[in-house]
Amino acid sequence: MIASQFQAIPAGIRYMLLSALGFALMAACVKQVAGYGIPVLEIVAARALVSLLISYLDVKRKKISIWGQHHTLLLARGIVGALALVCVFYAVTTMPLASATLLQYLHPAFTAVLAWLFLKERIQRATLLCICLSLAGLVVIINPGLLAQQVGSLPPLSLVAALLGSFGSALAYVIVRRLSRVEDSSVIIFYFPLIALPLSLLLLGDDFVMPGPEAFGLLVLVGIFTQLGQVGLTKAMQHESAGKATAYSYVQVIFAFVLGWVFFEEIPSLATWLGGALIIGGALVNALGKR
Repeated sequence: MIASQFQAIPAGIRYMLLSALGFALMAACVKQVAGYGIPVLEIVAARALVSLLISYLDVKRKKISIWGQHHTLLLARGIVGALALVCVFYAVTTMPLASATLLQYLHPAFTAVLAWLFLKERIQRATLLCICLSLAGLVVIINPGLLAQQVGSLPPLSLVAALLGSFGSALAYVIVRRLSRVEDSSVIIFYFPLIALPLSLLLLGDDFVMPGPEAFGLLVLVGIFTQLGQVGLTKAMQHESAGKATAYSYVQVIFAFVLGWVFFEEIPSLATWLGGALIIGGALVNALGKR
């Protein structure tokens, strides 16, 4: 019964929910492994290494070229995605988490506009309403009063980095949407860690910390869950418009609430429940909307 109901959900939505779950699990592992003193850039490098190995084996399994056919677009996706990731991590480590989170979650709105400009994909009213409801829910969760006090004191470079990270993520998603029509999903995914790994190692420099057995296992899980998120995202782009698909990424916030509650004993506040209701409402509007 449950399986049949799940199959009734459009494929694009199923894949985007899988992506959101994968990235939420990844974030939970990052939170846990950071407690072992592992630098952020080392976590990024480990994530890229595991994803690179899995992607390589997957491409070889399919007996296709790892380099694909549209090299310029594939390289652009890898470079833009890697630079966006660096900007996001810089913003998170140099400004209040609430502000960084809100700015990062502007990317579905950026994605919808970029897809309209470059892919000629119409912005559906349901998608626009979903983005508005989800942003409203995020503001409620983050604490509007605290956020208002922080805006005036944000470091200019951090603010620019956060916006560039959000915009870069959106641009990477639009490129993925374009590539999903002409390239295998495994090849598209392969190019991101191919660029992110050397970039993160270069920035890491001499700050490497040898992980213990538990930290090592968590780093491997970070890479595996990242791969799950990337596969879901790429598959979703093959079935839905870029704007509609990325609007579901807000559901990742809900998964994060549940994981934080179960594994880190982070009890959601009333504001969290209210904001979560708005986000879920936005996702339902996006799923059910036809125009």
